[in-house]
Amino acid sequence: MQNQFTVPQFLEIEPKIIGPITARQFLIMLFTLIMCFMIYRIFLSVIAIVGLGIPMLGFGITLAFAKVNGQPFHFILLNILQTVRKPWLRVWDKRIADHELRAIIKSKTVSEPDPVMFSKSRIEGTRLKELSLVINTGGVYNPNDQETFYGEGEK
Repeated sequence: MQNQFTVPQFLEIEPKIIGPITARQFLIMLFTLIMCFMIYRIFLSVIAIVGLGIPMLGFGITLAFAKVNGQPFHFILLNILQTVRKPWLRVWDKRIADHELRAIIKSKTVSEPDPVMFSKSRIEGTRLKELSLVINTGGVYNPNDQETFYGEGEK
């Protein structure tokens, strides 16, 4: 008897903790609201709330709920940061001069490699039937058992 293993499915789906909100979304919104409240308590001005709090709240909502091509927005921001940190100009450090390379190519003759023949044993028709039975029965049929599922004439 073969061991049965359960294969986890839907790994990319985050578990919901509060209604349709995931833990990541909840933490991002909690942090955003705390920051907006701190702005309110520090400045005590409607202008500061409108100038700093509302844009911060919009960014927090975007970060928590927006998706671009099926990916959460924070992955897109991380990809942008990684792209910006890499060098924009790639320089090929060529050590051999053009005339030296031409001389090397002229001096060496390129020969065609010998074809390698691979020998594979051909699967017989009865073996193919056995393999299809193993797959179709989900492993219940074992070709090494004494009992067979087909008639004696076929095997």
